[in-house]
Amino acid sequence: MNKNTLWLIPMLSLGSPILAEAAQADRDAAPLATDIRTTPEESHDPATDIASITADRGIVTRPGRFSIEPSFSHAHSNSTAVAIEGYTVIPALLIGLINISEIQRDIFVGAVSLKYGFTSKFEAAIRVPYLSINEDLREREVFQGTPVDTLKESSGEGLGDVEISARYQLTDGLGGWPYVIGGMRVRAPTGEGPYDVDQRTIFDNQGNPIGIELASRPTGSGFWAFEPGLSFIYPTDPAVLFGNLSYVWTLKEEQGFENGGTVDPGDIVRFGFGMGFAFNERTSFSLGYDHSVIRKTTFERNIDLFESNFDRIQIGSLSFGLSQRLTQSTSLSLTVSIGVTENAPNSEITLKLPINL
Repeated sequence: MNKNTLWLIPMLSLGSPILAEAAQADRDAAPLATDIRTTPEESHDPATDIASITADRGIVTRPGRFSIEPSFSHAHSNSTAVAIEGYTVIPALLIGLINISEIQRDIFVGAVSLKYGFTSKFEAAIRVPYLSINEDLREREVFQGTPVDTLKESSGEGLGDVEISARYQLTDGLGGWPYVIGGMRVRAPTGEGPYDVDQRTIFDNQGNPIGIELASRPTGSGFWAFEPGLSFIYPTDPAVLFGNLSYVWTLKEEQGFENGGTVDPGDIVRFGFGMGFAFNERTSFSLGYDHSVIRKTTFERNIDLFESNFDRIQIGSLSFGLSQRLTQSTSLSLTVSIGVTENAPNSEITLKLPINL
């Protein structure tokens, strides 16, 4: 994993939910073939296959049907940070040290999802991800007057946070009403969290804590999380409108006195919407937008290092997807997401191959 990178604890405790799930991410910005069927009894209908931008926006799995869905995604982030320590003599003159650092991060996620339809309206699923994270930090020595840049590399690899979910179809989409599907997702801290890896606090010249340096990149969040939500699908030939709304509640845990005591990661509000349409019986295309509002992480013991963080973080991405039916039971979906907020990954590409058995 990584060797030296400047991280703030609030971002660390949420790093995996954002990126891996961003992410993550799992996490949640992966394509799925949504099948709006006109005749559920038929083995295959010339219906509208829509490449949903976010997972779990489709109709539930047919009763007695088992599906396996391998997937692969790559997320890239590039950001620049400026730190200044000094004072101004006049508004146009600064005396002190200026440090500009550039961070490049690549996250590769391979995952396998298993789904089973118990009834015509109820399904359950499990998702197991494996992450590989590479991060490069180019900067000058913190608060040192040197003209030489240094390059620090950091990496991490291992099992991510396993997710178990259940979905129930509340409406049948009749009488001009949309399909409404309720769901519950549980994320277990099976990956290595930010408090599980070796870390040290970085101090400035006055002895004030300014950040956390990790020996390697965490592959999990380190916290249990529960996400109830609703998704909506409204067929309006030849297009399909879709949307989703969910709330992620993360359990607080004791992480030791040196880490601020009991740590309560900020809860997350997620929503998204979009539309898709089919070119023919095999090919479909969709556009969508997803947004997450992440609350600030709180600590039982206040530390100066954590006092100047924003109350919330905005993660927004614009996505488009393409789905191609390969056989009667197999399709291939490709999704490309582009970050539209500062904290979102610059780009993310996800490839999925759902197979119905």
